[in-house]
Formats: sequence, structure tokens, C-alpha cells
Amino acid sequence: MNAFYDDTADASIFALFRAEADSTLATLSAGVLALEKGCPSNDGQLEALMRAAHSLKGAARIVGAQAAVRIAHTLEDIFVAAQADPATIGRTQGDHLLGAIDLLRQIAHTPESEISVWDSAQAEAVDRAIANLKLPAVARPAPTPEPDATVLRPALNVPTPDGFVRVSTDTLNRLFALVSETQVEARWLPAFGSQLSRLRRIQREIAANLTTHRARWTFSPLAGADESLAHLQTRLDHFGLLLQERLAELENFDSRLTSLAERLHREAVVIRMRPLADGVAGFPRMVRDVARQLGKEIRFDVEGAETPVDREVLEKLETLIGHLLRNAIDHGIEFPAERTAIGKPPIGVIRLHASHRAGRLLLAVSDDGSGVDVELIRETVAARGLADHATAARLSEEELLEFLFLPAFSLKTQVTEISGRGVGLDAVQTMVRSMRGSLQIRSTRGKGTRFELHLPLTLAVTRALIFEIAEEPYAIPLSAIAGAVRVATETVCTSEGRQYFTHEGQTVGLVSGHQLLGQPGPARPPAQLPIVILQDSRQPYGLVVDRLAGEREIVVHPLDPRLGKIPNIAAGALLEDGRPVLIFDAEDLVRSMEKRSREQSLNPIATGRDAPAGPTRKRILVADDSLTVRELERKLLESRGYEVEVAVDGMQAWNTVRARAFDLVISDVDMPRMDGLSLTRLIKADARLRTLPVVIVSYKDRDEDRILGLEAGADHYLTKASFQNDTLAQTVDLLLGVSRPTAAP
Repeated sequence: MNAFYDDTADASIFALFRAEADSTLATLSAGVLALEKGCPSNDGQLEALMRAAHSLKGAARIVGAQAAVRIAHTLEDIFVAAQADPATIGRTQGDHLLGAIDLLRQIAHTPESEISVWDSAQAEAVDRAIANLKLPAVARPAPTPEPDATVLRPALNVPTPDGFVRVSTDTLNRLFALVSETQVEARWLPAFGSQLSRLRRIQREIAANLTTHRARWTFSPLAGADESLAHLQTRLDHFGLLLQERLAELENFDSRLTSLAERLHREAVVIRMRPLADGVAGFPRMVRDVARQLGKEIRFDVEGAETPVDREVLEKLETLIGHLLRNAIDHGIEFPAERTAIGKPPIGVIRLHASHRAGRLLLAVSDDGSGVDVELIRETVAARGLADHATAARLSEEELLEFLFLPAFSLKTQVTEISGRGVGLDAVQTMVRSMRGSLQIRSTRGKGTRFELHLPLTLAVTRALIFEIAEEPYAIPLSAIAGAVRVATETVCTSEGRQYFTHEGQTVGLVSGHQLLGQPGPARPPAQLPIVILQDSRQPYGLVVDRLAGEREIVVHPLDPRLGKIPNIAAGALLEDGRPVLIFDAEDLVRSMEKRSREQSLNPIATGRDAPAGPTRKRILVADDSLTVRELERKLLESRGYEVEVAVDGMQAWNTVRARAFDLVISDVDMPRMDGLSLTRLIKADARLRTLPVVIVSYKDRDEDRILGLEAGADHYLTKASFQNDTLAQTVDLLLGVSRPTAAP
């Protein structure tokens, strides 16, 4: 109890009033919405609303908020009258009641020094709100005299009868920090115990050596040696016994402290938890107001309102769920006439479901509306140039739904106050990823849409995979990992300058952790590559590390904001031995991998299968923006014993030919970023590369095209019709001085 008083000692009475008002107004708002819907009510329910208004009136009088006193007193009268006739609270009266509650919320969140100014400035609005709330007079008991304010002041600091006390967020954070330190201290003990065990082994070795030497000295005794050795042996035995006892005590203490730390940690996590209802109390009102603004009838249901949620997660859910609810109201639920015409009830249903599943928080926002028109998405994608018509026609429903999360993507043709700007679902996706979660969408045309959010139970603690890169520990949350495997080096393949391997029938691109962190890689790759496969819906990537160290539950520590955004790093933590570990930002990591792969700036991780012993093969670089042409040329040349590398355009070819040695370059003419003629000129202008043969292979077969190619410096100019005969192969052999046996007649 003393801790409670210490925690609130610095809080002003007005701050306590604001906290009490928030809770009371949430109760009043929920009660008014229930009455407005015509939900079965009883005197107990209305009496609870009356008492809530009465309690708020008394608290407002203490802090001198006279306007709040007048409004709360009028609300109290309304609920007393409704006990005699609940039908007096209809749709119109519900609007007035909720408007009065909004005014009370404004008062509660007005700075204490500005209350009197607010009362004067808003006097007309308060009078109008009270006038709208007037009901026919009904008999009621004489009001009980208000207690003196000095009597009520201590009561604000007393725990409520149900056992709850107010604890500030700062206090909880300090408690959580202490718990984290306790865990670290507890994890130090096993290392200390291992050191004592080592001392025990040393003691045994010394004792064994003494026994051996004593046996030897029996045959050549020294004066007094036997007695000294016996005494030393006795002392060592006593030392070993004491050490063994201390080790046993330490093991027991370690077990007790570890158990205590785990229990304390669980309790601290529970303290941070709040029921989902605390974070969604304002949603029924929001759904009602937005639906009424659009002319729709909607029932909002909440399932799992008591599901415990970490307070940090809960604070972020208000904006996140609000976006999804507005999306369902505006895009999902049809107008009453439309619903009736297709055989649906005129009142639509939006449901918020919460539960714990597989150690994570599952939130689902679903509606029984029209569902998402995937064909409209397909048309919009093509119309906005996000994909050509042929590609858009091949996209699956799941792939099309992903476009809804793109920035500024909207199916609405008109911008309104509620939607049409294309920022809602994009913002939701960003927030979910920042919380180390995932978002899925499912929709059935004519039946409705369901958004599923999978979030961590707490942002302060996460289960992560620990691994090492360049002898330093790093971590990635398990929620961002699709798997961790060890792959034989010889199974790594290379295509288009990118390395990959196949995992469960899917191609996984490989990126070295050393390269991402700017660290030098190992001189030779190991026989087995430890790989962390990152979970990504577009293209899975594998992060090649040095060692996998297993899973851990770690306490997340945010980095100092003065450091700014560190590339690929999200936060830090401490391991059980006290070592700091950096936690990767999985989304940022995938973006870095994609960028490196797209720019062709990845260093080889593994050489793949060893080439058979023999003379060094000639190396050829093929540059063509057509995948079909590149593969045709590659296979043709590899079948003749050449080693072939490919580039997708002239710019990539220019970077590649400067970085590695080649014996010949084959280039197309028309390519993005840099054409073949420009590439040829650059090669011939470079002092190191000017002797490198260049063959241009193009669809252009006019004489002027050939002249342009040869003037650029090409050694040969061929058309792509040369694929159908041996012209290309013979030209390559000629330029590289390769002779082949002539076929027998």
C-alpha cells in the first residue's frame, strides 16, 4: 500500500480526476450505445449509469470543473428518468447523450489552468447540450447532500473494493527493468558454477598427483617428506570436500533463483497486460458515428474482450484497428437497401475477435459485406501501370489482394473524409510490421472480408534465434523466420549472377551476413552453410551466418534514439552470459537483400560443385535483356566447354567485366540502362580491356546496323539467326583460338 501512495504522491488531484473520468466516460458511452440499440436493460444497468454520472459529478466538483458538474448532474437525472421508462432514450436522445459525454471528455483533457477559461468560452455549448437533454420531470428521491471535498480527497487515493490500484507506467517500466536485470544476474550463476567445477577438477588432479608421488617416494624416502605429504593430502581432501559442498549449495541456489526470476518475470508481464476491452472501448461509438454518417446500419460485436494484451501493444492497436474498422464500414458493408435486395439483413455486422494462439495474439476484423472485388483490383493494377495487362491477367487472387497494402492504392474513385486516399491499409501494414507481426487478408465476393493480425503477446520480450557472424552474436525474432537449415556447399547454384538453393520446393536466394555487415568473409566456405531463412511473402531469402546458437527468450532493449536508424538493426538485448546482442530488423534486412540482389552487388558465397581437373576453361560474359536469349546462349556455349556468366543489361555487364576477368563478351544492342554499342565503346576505350573481343548479336540485320556495331569497336556483328546454325559457336571458337576436331566424312 505504501508503494501505491508513493507512486501517486506527485500526481495532482486533477490528473487523478482525468484518469477517473476516462474510465467513467467509457462506461457511460458503452451504456448509452446499449440503450440506443434497444438491448434488454434492467434497473440495475440504469442504476449503474446513474451512479457513474453521480460519481463523476462529485469528482468534477472537487477540481472546480463547474461545467462538468452541471452536465453530469443532468445525465444523472436522465438515467433516473429512464429507470421509470427506458423507452425515453431513443436514437435522437442517444445523439444528445453522446454529445454531452464528448463535452465531458473535452473538460477532463483540458489543462487544469485553463478550466475556468474553457467554462467561459464554451458556456453556450454547455447550455445547449443541457437543454437538449431535458426530459419530463419525474419523481425522484431527494438528493443526498454532497460530502465535503476534504472528505473525498483521500478517497481518490484509496484502492477500489475490487482490489485494483493505480500504478503509473514509469513504475511498471522500472519494475520490468529490474526483472530484466534479475534474469541477467540469475544467468551468471551457471557460468560461475562451471568455474567452481573446474576448480574441483584441478583439486582432483593435484590430489591424484600427490598420491602418485607419495607412492614413488616410498622407495626413496626423504626426511619428513612422508609426514608433509600426508598432511598436504589431508588438507587437499578437506578442500575437495568443502568445494563439493559449496558446489551443491550453489546448484540449489541457482535452481531456486532461476525459478524465482522466471516467476517474477511472468508476474511482471502479467502486470503489463490489460484486457483488450480497455483499448477498444471507443470503437462501438466510432462505428456508430461513421455508419450513421454514411447512412448505413451496422452492429459491432467484440469477441474475447477480456483477452490480456501487453499495454504497449494495446496502445498501438487503437490506430491500427481503427483503420480496419473504417475500411470495413466504408468498403465492406453495403447500404441497407442493397443488403435487402440481395437477401441479407439490412443491418450489417462487423466483428472484432481476439484470442491467444500458439504464443501470439490473434486479432481478426471481419464483416459480412460485399467482399473485395478482385477483378476491379486487376483492372486498377493495369490502369495504374503497376503491371501490364498480360501480367495482371495471370495474377492469382492472393497476389491481387496484396496490392491493397501498397501506398496510395485505393479502389475508391472519390476522396472522402473516410477513405479514398489509399493510406489506410498501407498504414496498417507498416504498423503491424513495426510490431514484429504479420497481416493476412481473406475475402469472399458477396460474403465478406476478414483481416487477421498475428502479433507478439508483448513487445518487451521476444523469442529469437541467436546466431554468430564474425564471432559476434545477433538475433532475429522467430516470428520473422521461416526456418534455419544447414546446406551443403556443393548444392548452392548460381543463376543470373545470384546464388540460391532449393528448400521445400522453393528457390531461396542467398546473401552473406558478412557482406551485409561490411565484414570480411571466411577465406574458404565451410562444407555446411548455416542459413537463416527469412519469412517473406514475395521472395524468401537466406542469410548465411557462421554459427547457429539456438533459440532464446530475450528482453528487448530499444537503442538510444540519438543513434538514429541503424541499417538492418532494430534493438538490442543481453544474453545469459551478459554479452550484448543486436536484434536484426527483419523487414529492413529483406529490403537490403533485395537491393543488393537487384543491383548485382553480391559477392559469391560458395563456389558450388568443383570443376573437373583439366585446363582452365575460357570465360565468356553474355549480356542480353531477354531471359530466353541469355539461357540459349549460355547453354550453347557451356555445351562447348566454355564457362559462361550472364548480365541483364549493359550497365551490369560493364560493372561485371571490370570486376572479373573474361576472355570474350557477347552483347545484345537494345538493352535498358546501357545499350550494347555504348558497352562496346566503353570496353574498347579502357586500357585494360581494349584487347577483349566483343561480339554483337542482334535482331537488327541492316547494313547500317552492322556498320554502327563495327564502328563502336565490335570484333564481329552477328544476327540472332546465327543460333540456328553454328555461326555463333564457330565465331567464338575463332576469336578464342579454340580448334575442334573435324567430323569424319
